[in-house]
Amino acid sequence: MSLVSHEIGSSPLRTDALEKVTGRAIYVDDIVLAGMLHGVTKRSTIPRGKIVSITLDPKFDWSDVTVVKAEDIPGRNVLAMIDDDQPILASKEVRHLHEPIALVAASELARAVDALDHIHITYDSKPMVTDPEDALEGRIKVGGVNNVFKEIEILKGEPETALEAAPLRLEEVFEVGHQEQLYIEPQGMIAEPHGEGGVRVTGSMQCPYYIHRALKVALGLDDDHLVRVIQAETGGGFGGKEDYPSMIAAHASLLALASGRPVKMIYSRKEDMEATTKRHPAEVALRVGADERGMLLALDAEVILDGGAYCTLSPVVLSRAVLHATSAYSVDHVRIRGRVVATNTPPNGAFRGFGAPQTIFACERMMDLLALRVGVSPAEIRRRNALQVGDSTCTGQVLSGSVTARDVLEDALDISGYERKRKAFQQSEDGRWRGMGVALWMHGCGFTGNGEKHLASRVRVGLRLDPDSPDGVRA
Repeated sequence: MSLVSHEIGSSPLRTDALEKVTGRAIYVDDIVLAGMLHGVTKRSTIPRGKIVSITLDPKFDWSDVTVVKAEDIPGRNVLAMIDDDQPILASKEVRHLHEPIALVAASELARAVDALDHIHITYDSKPMVTDPEDALEGRIKVGGVNNVFKEIEILKGEPETALEAAPLRLEEVFEVGHQEQLYIEPQGMIAEPHGEGGVRVTGSMQCPYYIHRALKVALGLDDDHLVRVIQAETGGGFGGKEDYPSMIAAHASLLALASGRPVKMIYSRKEDMEATTKRHPAEVALRVGADERGMLLALDAEVILDGGAYCTLSPVVLSRAVLHATSAYSVDHVRIRGRVVATNTPPNGAFRGFGAPQTIFACERMMDLLALRVGVSPAEIRRRNALQVGDSTCTGQVLSGSVTARDVLEDALDISGYERKRKAFQQSEDGRWRGMGVALWMHGCGFTGNGEKHLASRVRVGLRLDPDSPDGVRA
């Protein structure tokens, strides 16, 4: 077991800092292997329809080009994730724009890109649905059960009764759109034939074991075939390199095994933004009830996430969204219903916060509206409703330990000079108005659900005497 020792309060040097600031860090696109080919992807040009035919231009010279289609996949044509509903290469139908259909590799990138124009795909285009509300009507079948990938409901107390009896009631709908992770380094992967029928991939990723499982399923490899996954220096991820790298790793591996040579696939920024997963767009309909002082009595939330065409990690993202719908506030009566809806858009997936930012945003905006209704500052309405020891979360967990929500709020207000600046901002002398926002929220750091039981990490905390410390003890 590896032990890392640092004092609390110290600032240890990042292990990768020196190589990065001196330019010596090696990213996946810096790696060049002997005989390496460049891989590219032929993608759908329509959002929904049947694939009638895929033909290679007979006038084009294919002798030095490797082409892979769905029929060439040796294992299962699924991206192994939660529901295994997403094909690695579309074969019979497409569900979204830019869905991968065929792969090409050549010794020069320009040659591979040129070959893409000589793969001709004929479609039978079908009506699409891109709005989750329309998808819920069920006229167009996309995925899941009645176009719902996952539904979660939380019920605490008697929210309807409490809402009806509340002296103050507010109702509002909040919408947030797609958000791009915009990591500096785009998606990239190198695959090499390895051992007897095995494969080795090196790339930019966050979760190597996701890729390991996905490759074994897609390539039809058992434990006798070596699958090795190596994380290269990763130029940013923010969740965007949690699930999607399994797709590009599978594509590069298929080309490597078909050609018998190493294959590098690096997305352009355009392709990366068009085809990869984003933060889920969301619609959050909130109803809250409060007393005359603005103390929350009840909250009802309808949360709809746009999952896109395939499930990916959406069920877990939804669970985080509903768990955080009451944010850092005490509410005795709660109903939260969340649904992830299938649409004919590129699938959405992991992004920092993992569903929580969408519902926390809605809750925070509602707190601002409640402050206006009561006639107090946004800070005061949060101060009155912040969780304390003895309160319970929306799931009924009683907070018995230290709860520092109010302490953190007061410190932030004090350090920022909030009250003074807010008063000054309200007195415009030059016709220009400025604002200052305040938000209070909590975010669970667990693995979500029952995943914690699989974690086996250990942490050792030691205390030592320190003559220079006021209390003589230093952690």
